[in-house]
Amino acid sequence: MFNPFEQKPIQLGDTIMDQELIYPKAYNKYEVNPYTKVRIILMNGIEVESTLFKHQFHRNCMNNDLRRELALLRRTEQQQQKVINWLSPKNETPLEVTIGYEHVAVDLTAWLAQNEPNPYVKQALDFALLEDFDHLYRYANIMNLDENIPAEKLVQDYVEITPGRPTIAEHRHPYDEVRNFVDFKTADIQTKLNTLIITAAEQQTMNFYMNVGPAYYNDLGRQLYQEIAMIEEQHVTHYGSLLDPNTTWLENLVLHEYMECYLYYSFYQDELDNHVKAIWERHLQQEIAHLHKAADLLAQYENKHWEQVVTGTFPKLLQFHDTRDYVRQILAEQINLTGDQEGYRNVNDLPANHSFFWYQNHVNKELGTIPSHVAITKHQQKYKEDYRWEKGPHPVEALRNRTQDNTTIAREKDKQPVFM
Repeated sequence: MFNPFEQKPIQLGDTIMDQELIYPKAYNKYEVNPYTKVRIILMNGIEVESTLFKHQFHRNCMNNDLRRELALLRRTEQQQQKVINWLSPKNETPLEVTIGYEHVAVDLTAWLAQNEPNPYVKQALDFALLEDFDHLYRYANIMNLDENIPAEKLVQDYVEITPGRPTIAEHRHPYDEVRNFVDFKTADIQTKLNTLIITAAEQQTMNFYMNVGPAYYNDLGRQLYQEIAMIEEQHVTHYGSLLDPNTTWLENLVLHEYMECYLYYSFYQDELDNHVKAIWERHLQQEIAHLHKAADLLAQYENKHWEQVVTGTFPKLLQFHDTRDYVRQILAEQINLTGDQEGYRNVNDLPANHSFFWYQNHVNKELGTIPSHVAITKHQQKYKEDYRWEKGPHPVEALRNRTQDNTTIAREKDKQPVFM
């Protein structure tokens, strides 16, 4: 298995790219493989996280020698982010990109959950998986309603489009989004990577929606982006609280660079598009140089060896694949869960005065004004049913009705679904 510390790094100065490399040839949106697009969207979010992390480190550091090292590393990260983000063609609409974002959220979260050794972290992944799955369904209905484009043309047979935990049921009190943090000193390297990756991915989704949402061309679309952007904020809190706050800035720097090496190497193995594959290879070489520098800085300023933070050899590589059966299993088992402080409970088991109901009553005063619900009812009014792309009957019987949007499941007590 690959060990980035055994690779000879290129010079840091050679990681800086000229303008010709920074502006790449965009993919063809009609021909791109859905998983190529998924990898591109995820790595864009990873590079944004890397850049924002280094800015925060810079702002919390008093040593200008170290700040200059961060500035050099950050410049390459910024260039990498521009390369990746500009792979999206100019004729691709924000809504088409959005379908890709939710495809990332579903298949990435499902893969991480299936390969997560920590039961508490796995539960966190399974919980939010059902919510991003529902977001894909809501956006797909808007796309079919506004543009007459069936989203299955974009995701093909890689992921289903059908209701998850309804978005209206995801509106939770902020107190119920805060989880226990993981002890990174004892955690498996896969857990460290998984929590860093999912936090970065959800952060980028939050940022994307809160920036492109106001530019949507009708009010319902603008409102839907706004509603789901707020749920993504909840998810960033949910996942971000798993990260160990005891980790130092320089330990975090090593973790971030190691994560980037891990992902670029993983995606280089699977990429079918030769142009994109070459980008993954080039960025991997740049990140190996960053990782070696981060390890040197950790040794210089904290007298720590990188093996105190990460392993050398990568764990199981991240490889996107069909997760539809897994998502169906979690739907059947966990549809009625909601947040309860640091844990989760079936909504039917909550006391009447629980913070969940208090928050629901504050933000969902009028059902007819909730965008995620209105999007489905508008589609049903126009086409007599919602838009779906399913491999079989929904695993939750209460969510099979295509002519009426279910707004009670996982939201109101005593509305237990009947499972197959």
